[in-house]
Amino acid sequence: MNSAANLMLAAICFSVTSAIYLPNGQGPKTLKYLLEPPVYAEVIGQRGGNATLPCVLQSKPNQYKVKWTKLETHSHGSENIVMITNGQAHKPYGLLGQRASLRKAHAMDASLRLSNLELDDEGSYRCELINGVEDESVIITLRIEGMVFPYQSKNGRYKFNYQEAKEACAEQDGTLASFKQLYKAWTEGLDWCNAGWLMDGTVQYPILQPRAECGGKLLPGIRSYGPRDRIRDHFDAFCFTSISTGIVFFVGGPLTFGEAVEACKDDEAVLALVGQLYSAWHLLGYDQCDGGWLRDGSVRFPITTPRKHCGGTVEAGVRTFGYPNKTLRFYGAYCYR
Repeated sequence: MNSAANLMLAAICFSVTSAIYLPNGQGPKTLKYLLEPPVYAEVIGQRGGNATLPCVLQSKPNQYKVKWTKLETHSHGSENIVMITNGQAHKPYGLLGQRASLRKAHAMDASLRLSNLELDDEGSYRCELINGVEDESVIITLRIEGMVFPYQSKNGRYKFNYQEAKEACAEQDGTLASFKQLYKAWTEGLDWCNAGWLMDGTVQYPILQPRAECGGKLLPGIRSYGPRDRIRDHFDAFCFTSISTGIVFFVGGPLTFGEAVEACKDDEAVLALVGQLYSAWHLLGYDQCDGGWLRDGSVRFPITTPRKHCGGTVEAGVRTFGYPNKTLRFYGAYCYR
């Protein structure tokens, strides 16, 4: 196909009328004012970075407002207003609104810019044009680049209720993972036999290699216990973390836990959190074949290139020795600065 034909085809493709699909099989509804962004319906950002959620008008009613809302699916469908603009002035709302602004690249641009992204910013955002008669909206998904790690209490397996799991993830530089985050981690190789809380209050676990002790020899997938009682029921946690601004490094031992704390201080650092070690392993390729203390009292080490004398398995991952007696002088320290 010659270049002129390519240009003609591109013009035809970009002239297709924007549409949204209504629930209950009602078919497509043509958008009159908003352009639906099929290419950029998902935006990917990094923690600490910036992201722009596109929303562009193709025509303007005489009087209108554009409302940006974050849809909190894990909170029974609640919504958090982020920003409202009438095209001339705008008003931010809530904590997220304090980090939000409008891009204003041109007169028809209502795109939302978020700065200094946090883990909790991930989710679905609605750009809604309101003119009192023909309200329209498009949905944009913001995904924070990161990874999921399983986390267990130092007191043993299945010790967290929902709130305790949420707090445990926060203490380890993370948040409770969403189902989408867990599903993505499963597709990337996460196989874990212990069930854990997710952000929506369900309890699930990912299995790649079906086995009798892990729900039976069913097909690989995400095994689910469904929604559980957030107060009475107890499980482990699946946490989500992202890249951090600092670095993780190893200090050789042998050290007790207390000596490990001091060794990091000597290097103007602190003992690393579990999420920080997982982030360094998964996102930066950190590989260290030595057990080291972490701030929660556990001992772990990250392997990106499996080898015979580094954990004895053929898969990359973060190996754990559990929570040894803190007076043992066997390990080094993973520090964060």
